[in-house]
Amino acid sequence: MFLSIFDVFKIGIGPSSSHTVGPMVAAGRFLALLCEGREVVPGAGSLARLGCTLHGSLAFTGKGHATDRAVTLGFAGFTPDSFDPELAQKAEADIQQRGTVSPGGLGELRYQPSQDLQFDYDTTLPGHANGLVLSAYDSAGQLYARETYYSTGGGFVLTASELAGSEFTAEGPSASYPFRTASEMLEMARKSGKSIAQMKLENELNHMSREALDRGLQKVWQVMDSSIERGLATAGILPGGLNMKRRAKGIHEALLAERGTNIAAPHMINDWISVYAIAVNEENAAGGQIVTAPTNGAAGVLPATLRYYLDHVPTARREMIEVFLLTAAAIGGLIKANASISGAEVGCQGEVGSAAAMAAAGLCAVLGGRPEQVENAAEIALEHHLGMTCDPVKGLVQAPCIERNGLGAIKAVSAASLAMRGDGTHIVSLDACVETMRQTGMDMSHKYKETSLGGLAVNVPEC
Repeated sequence: MFLSIFDVFKIGIGPSSSHTVGPMVAAGRFLALLCEGREVVPGAGSLARLGCTLHGSLAFTGKGHATDRAVTLGFAGFTPDSFDPELAQKAEADIQQRGTVSPGGLGELRYQPSQDLQFDYDTTLPGHANGLVLSAYDSAGQLYARETYYSTGGGFVLTASELAGSEFTAEGPSASYPFRTASEMLEMARKSGKSIAQMKLENELNHMSREALDRGLQKVWQVMDSSIERGLATAGILPGGLNMKRRAKGIHEALLAERGTNIAAPHMINDWISVYAIAVNEENAAGGQIVTAPTNGAAGVLPATLRYYLDHVPTARREMIEVFLLTAAAIGGLIKANASISGAEVGCQGEVGSAAAMAAAGLCAVLGGRPEQVENAAEIALEHHLGMTCDPVKGLVQAPCIERNGLGAIKAVSAASLAMRGDGTHIVSLDACVETMRQTGMDMSHKYKETSLGGLAVNVPEC
């Protein structure tokens, strides 16, 4: 299966790619199935009502991640990439009042979230920790159609049958450079004399025009950069009941005031890197538009690292944005193919750890690093996130998630810098590190995998 850069970087909404974007996409896919008349139970009457059951992590942290709202709006025809907050708010109020949705092509269907959307805390579906079952019923209450979906992280959604039959590889048969592992990627780079970004570019151009690729990359960075700017300009309290204060605006104003003064210590560059990431993740926590990179929970790491390069590295050139994004996407594809980017599957090492590896690789590439140094940068960043749990307080993508993005970006910059100081040779390969992350995630208790049943989630009293 070919994994495009636009599979890795999806434009969506906060607060979670697996718990918000994925369920909304699943609802849309289910509507399409109903429109096509597929999988209808023989003998069923006319379609009349929709229902949903959330399982595993989607149940445990669904309220805090707005999963119920995502499914509801998905049933109403909303999609993450074209989401309009004002229209969504109005639609949600209408659904609550009338108890119906009217998706295109299906007419008016009964759907009352308080009755038709259930949180099953006892049953984890066999395919993945993020499972949901979507159902439709006829006017007599008999089953009309049913499908099981898994939200596997980063906005990726698979049916149960797709998950059972899928072999997710970083590049498909039509790729010019079909590397499945980092070692294969480096060997292809050596033989071809091309950079990782150049190989990834050729793979993309087998599937789309150069013009479409350019437009897509420009849009991805525009949304990333806009999320930084909105976060830096917005104050207030984040939603969800934790009463967490937005910090990015105040930190940014202080940094601007200190710029050029004798109190601006060299280590303050870390604060600049952090504030860019915090800005993005505060926007994500507020339900704003962001880019999965590779997930919503880790959406701030990569934009912050790229913004650091553009604003603080004297030799930076804007045309290198493409190189950064292509390189980062290649590394993200390898991690997705060989381990996981889902916090519910492997903990936060799969989210912020993967993002840091991608960002480190991208930065190393635009700084002039050779493929071996780029791979080393990714490995360093990922290695030093191994074992990181996913334990969101109150099930919200706020504490510790927002600050973790800041520290993830700092680690990415440090990893790229260390790799540039070496010649690319190192003891632990990226492949070994990715496999270690996978094994660590499999061994990790479910309490620490986006269920809010352990860690900070139970040791920090709710406000």
